Amino acid sequence: MEASLHTLNNLFAQLGLPATDAEIDSFIQTHSHLASYISLADAPYWAPAQATFLREEILKDADWAEVIDQLNARLHTK
Repeated sequence: MEASLHTLNNLFAQLGLPATDAEIDSFIQTHSHLASYISLADAPYWAPAQATFLREEILKDADWAEVIDQLNARLHTK
């Protein structure tokens, strides 16, 4: 299996969100402190298609899973 080439920038672009480093940092700063009992895909700020993508990619342990885990960790920081 090849190492994933996906980055947070790629993930944000895949989700249809602004994807520069500064825009990602701003999104994370705005939306961090997600309660520990809320899964990433259940966060209230995702559109249904975005939440479905995040949920399915994690469940399939797809190529995107590693970078989704990184985003999850960054949004659940306190």
